[in-house]
Amino acid sequence: MRASDKAYSMLFHDIVEGVLAPGTLLAEVEQSQRLGVSRTPLREALSRLMADGLVESAPGRGVIVTEMSLDNITELYEVREALEEQAARLTAYRREPAVFMILAEKFSHAAELINSGDMGIRQYYELNDEFDQAIDDALGNAFLVAALDASRVHLSRIRRIARGNPERLRESATETLLIIEAIIDGDAALAAHATHVHLHKSLTYIRASIAGSPSHMNVA
Repeated sequence: MRASDKAYSMLFHDIVEGVLAPGTLLAEVEQSQRLGVSRTPLREALSRLMADGLVESAPGRGVIVTEMSLDNITELYEVREALEEQAARLTAYRREPAVFMILAEKFSHAAELINSGDMGIRQYYELNDEFDQAIDDALGNAFLVAALDASRVHLSRIRRIARGNPERLRESATETLLIIEAIIDGDAALAAHATHVHLHKSLTYIRASIAGSPSHMNVA
């Protein structure tokens, strides 16, 4: 792995997992030492993270981790609604039913994963990644897939809000299963509607969680 890829991967993980909190200054010398890379590949990694929207340049300070406010979370969900509903609709037309039948079987046991603790929850998120990949493969549309990937980068940060609530994760798994079943049936309208309901419930939960958090101005 190239040094810049290593630095990017480690910084991406730390930002998504909240190890590097929003507003954290990513000083070159400190981060180079921490990650075990020289400053040139670190700069390359920071440029990629800036393109992802995970870091930004702060005049007079340097590069900092971007904030995730309720306003920009709402904006992200507006984008997700447009992209994911269309993706579900097109997937229902273009899918290989067998692929989604396998996913349906796995999601039918998602509650067992979620109830089994941290390792199971990680496996549940991996299952969600498998679902995303199946959608991407079925779409066969590089432009739409690229747009979906860009939104998923920020979704990874937001998902941390629900990790401590197994009940919401179980509800989310049930909602995803409904989307999968509509795709299997080739029902484009139902797949899009089920996606709309899933996103609405997800955003409603996030808003309630932020409102009830003492640090509600900073949720990433």
